[in-house]
Amino acid sequence: MEVGSTVWTEAVEALPGTAVLQPPAPQSALERCAAVLGHPLPVDLAALLRESNGIEYGDGLIWSAEQIASDNRTLRDDAALATLYMPFAPLLFFADAGNGDLFALLSRIDRLDVFVWNHENDSRTWVAPSLAKYVEWRMTGKIEL
Repeated sequence: MEVGSTVWTEAVEALPGTAVLQPPAPQSALERCAAVLGHPLPVDLAALLRESNGIEYGDGLIWSAEQIASDNRTLRDDAALATLYMPFAPLLFFADAGNGDLFALLSRIDRLDVFVWNHENDSRTWVAPSLAKYVEWRMTGKIEL
């Protein structure tokens, strides 16, 4: 799935399966999300949210801007989690696998890769070279957890 020459919603709708696209995120929601996180959203994620404020495909394929802000803030600020896991600040969680594992981009590094955080062993494993490939591979079953 190439997103550079097309819009996110068209690219998602061209994939197999039925994804539920939400209405676009208002700019104010994206700004609040960035403010809560303390850093801007990655360009691709912000562009996707401007077209669809979350995508449902079975599990949470892409969370809304509000959920991204809320869940990341909770994970980063929870003192009990800090004693169990490596720091979450380097990660920007944007989706879940439905089994407790979460998908993330790197929050402050200009790198497009997508990782999955395993909640059982705290591993962070590469799963896709970009957000576009993550969406494609999740919807076509290439990413299995």
